[in-house]
Amino acid sequence: MFKVRIWDLPTRLFHWFLTAFVLGLVITGNLGGNAMVWHFRFGYAVLSLLLFRLAWAFLGGHWSRWSQLPLRPSSVLAYWQGRSPSSHLAGHNPLGSWSILLMLLFLCLQVVTGLFSDDEIANIGPLSSFASSAVVSLATYWHKQWGKLILILLVLIHVLALFWYWWRKQQSLVPAMVHGDKSLAEMVPASQDTLRTRLIALALYGLAAALVFALVSLAS
Repeated sequence: MFKVRIWDLPTRLFHWFLTAFVLGLVITGNLGGNAMVWHFRFGYAVLSLLLFRLAWAFLGGHWSRWSQLPLRPSSVLAYWQGRSPSSHLAGHNPLGSWSILLMLLFLCLQVVTGLFSDDEIANIGPLSSFASSAVVSLATYWHKQWGKLILILLVLIHVLALFWYWWRKQQSLVPAMVHGDKSLAEMVPASQDTLRTRLIALALYGLAAALVFALVSLAS
């Protein structure tokens, strides 16, 4: 067995912070009232994380990049039939790749619609004044109804998939997202995870957070 660094530290931190912030969004959104102050804050934090991750998918470690997501239908079919190459099992497998892509897509959609939402009571998205009433109404409906339900469903599928791998395949996928390494039968390229790459990630996240802050400040 070969021990290989698959998930670099920035990717792991992104994963766990996103998990915490999305959980915070669900809780504060359901509580409403004064908790909505934190709902907005969590939303801005998620947006900054998403901007970082979209860029990190070009600059990050080998297995965190878009190019390493086996999304082709032939890859999904091969995985389903149990004949995927080792390179498709080291990082995100084909089904996991589609799950991650959908999760990021609907998270982006949920955050963007939140920026344009208006519940006509006390909570107004910072960009709602820049859109027509029809757009604001549509964004609000999606954010509070379908967007929320789809995201909860995707999260549940993700959790159930982790449990299924642990129960049926005797594979625990969580530890690798904690320490970054996987034990593999074949050697595969390792992700760079050095002080230099971590500093680049920190600067990239700082830029993403600054963009979100500027966006919200200009809107205010």
